[in-house]
Amino acid sequence: MRPPLESLRILEACVSAASFVRAAERLCLTPAAVSLRIRTLEAELGQRLFMRAGRRVVPTAAAAQLAGRIREALDGIAGALDEFQAATPPLRLTAPPTFASRWLAPRLARYPSAGGSPIEVDVSADIRDPSAFDVAIRTGRGGWEGLDEYRLAPVEVTPMLAPGLLGARTLDAPGALADFELLPHPDWQAWFRGAECEPRALRFVAVEYPTHELDANAAVAGVGVALLSPLLFRPLLEKGLLVAPFPYVLSGPAWHFALMRADDVRLAPRQFCAWLCEQAQQPITPLAEYGQ
Repeated sequence: MRPPLESLRILEACVSAASFVRAAERLCLTPAAVSLRIRTLEAELGQRLFMRAGRRVVPTAAAAQLAGRIREALDGIAGALDEFQAATPPLRLTAPPTFASRWLAPRLARYPSAGGSPIEVDVSADIRDPSAFDVAIRTGRGGWEGLDEYRLAPVEVTPMLAPGLLGARTLDAPGALADFELLPHPDWQAWFRGAECEPRALRFVAVEYPTHELDANAAVAGVGVALLSPLLFRPLLEKGLLVAPFPYVLSGPAWHFALMRADDVRLAPRQFCAWLCEQAQQPITPLAEYGQ
């Protein structure tokens, strides 16, 4: 019977450290555990591996030679793993700009990639061909042909504006937003309907920005009131750069989805989609705390 690989690894550590105590420190074991493993290994091999010289233990010539061969083998295993991981293709992820910067980027560094696979991020609002990605994050109502869908969170929006723009005024009802210029957004009318309000003529900022990130930047600068996602822009509320004056949040019918090809049998994309779903379930502070 061959001894366990772990025992051989401990032997090599003891020989290279020239001390059971220092070997134990390297291996995060107790000196007693190391000593016991060496005695067990000697019994399994049928010969002494270390001789005591005063207060020191000295490996026998045969043990030193064996430890050298073990080190070569361990180095070979480490090299093989490095080559394997270097050859592992990256997980190709595509996501829209605002979602990528506001939600995805702060979380990606925490992803426990079991195989050490790198993640290659493509930031684009354009719909990519399924052959061009392993996982895509997109917004819609579902029903993408040939793709497995993982719901992350509903698309939600609520008015936000800079405290300086609000000034001493009080927004006590949604209709009061008619006193401000609004940043263009296709869901303004739906938000007012959901808030049970029919405002008088609304005024809109002349510039229509191509991303919600730019809308948020304009709102922070006091350009106007933006209709923004609490999920994505909550940090701006927490820092006091924006306020959300009303508790009503328009939710859906669109959702943020993680998508992958239905015929992709690899484990890595499916694990990543499951991890995204876990991240989407993290609790958040009620929006009402950031109102006026």
